Amino acid sequence: MESKTPLAPPVATNPPASDTAGGSLFGWYGEATPREKRAFWSCKVGYMLDGMDTQMLSFVIPTLVATWGITLADAGFIGTLTLLASALGGWVAGILSDRIGRVRTLQLTVLWFALFTGLCGLAQNYHQLLVARALMGFGFGGEWTAGAVLIGEVIRARDRGKAVGLVQSGWAIGWGLTAILYSVLFSLLPGDMAWRALFLIGLLPALLVLFIRRYVQEPEVYQKEKAKQAKSEDAPGLAAIFSPALLSTTIRAALLTTGAQGGYYAITTWLPTYLKTERHLTVMGTGGYLAMIIFGSWVGYLASSYLTDRLGRKPNFILFAVGSMVIAFSYTSLPLTDSAMFWLGFPLGFFASGIFSGMGAFLTELFPTRVRGSGQGFCYNVGRALGALFPFLIGMLSKQYGLGTTIGIFAGVAYGVLIVAALTLPETRGRELESLESRTS
Repeated sequence: MESKTPLAPPVATNPPASDTAGGSLFGWYGEATPREKRAFWSCKVGYMLDGMDTQMLSFVIPTLVATWGITLADAGFIGTLTLLASALGGWVAGILSDRIGRVRTLQLTVLWFALFTGLCGLAQNYHQLLVARALMGFGFGGEWTAGAVLIGEVIRARDRGKAVGLVQSGWAIGWGLTAILYSVLFSLLPGDMAWRALFLIGLLPALLVLFIRRYVQEPEVYQKEKAKQAKSEDAPGLAAIFSPALLSTTIRAALLTTGAQGGYYAITTWLPTYLKTERHLTVMGTGGYLAMIIFGSWVGYLASSYLTDRLGRKPNFILFAVGSMVIAFSYTSLPLTDSAMFWLGFPLGFFASGIFSGMGAFLTELFPTRVRGSGQGFCYNVGRALGALFPFLIGMLSKQYGLGTTIGIFAGVAYGVLIVAALTLPETRGRELESLESRTS
């Protein structure tokens, strides 16, 4: 039996710029192998459908309030519980992806979130919806982790940031699809039927599992690692990401994701309420403003996908964090008209959403293959769980400091934490995952 090899953090490398720039945003796709393309589309469509199912609740809350007589606090609790369940699901999926494979875990999570989204449409009361939605969250959190690890390992180093970021951009497309489906269904059906039909359409992602099962293969780097573990009987446990060699990386990466998600939730959860109740702006509830934010998010995902390979992981995070800070300050401190606020919807979506494009590639490159799923799943979803607390804390402290000031403080702190974490972590642009493995031997 081979001796056990200690896990070590990756050593920073500085590959030539020509090897890391990776050309245009879409040019890499023409050079991709059929295997890479199949993995790309399975992950992108999966995340698009994930975003579609996840955003459904925000559209139907007014109907649920009117139909079932639930309070806004009840509706908010569904959202909070969904986020917490998704954090747990992402962590579990990360562990599973190291144990049973990236592809199999992706299949299970897509099937899971599709099934429970459909069950939301069959709920007969608030508590049934609460349980079904929480279980759906468990699946959608897991789908991101499994998909991000899979696409990060399949795509070559110089194009990894663009490919993973383009997968992330599927979220904005799914969000837009939900908006379209909502408009169509609620124009054709009574409200008490339309919201159920919307959730039942959420069963469709289950069909994606058939494609994944038939055409998508495990990444070669993962297959090599599993073969190596089988020979040495040296399978890592969850505790490996907390070993002395990886603990510092795990903590700093979790702080990075907490900053990104805490800032996002701080801005997007409370800004509509602030602008309606304290600024008395009316454009917030319009479809045009929502379309502007969704379009800005999509463009932000694309821009960040390109820049994370062109500038590097760390500069890209810092750029989008500073942009998000500026937007938070503008919304909460500057005098705004309806017209100005409408146009600010674009940079709001651009910066707050675009920052996530570089996350999957960066986390993939920070951890060795044998614990990549566990590390990525833990760090991203600790950030999601802690970030989910921000809306609650802002609501509490706003009574004392005012809503606008509190939003600004929390957003500033969150993105400040992200910047500090990014500065202390190694730059990983262009890192070859195979060479990473050799450094841990």
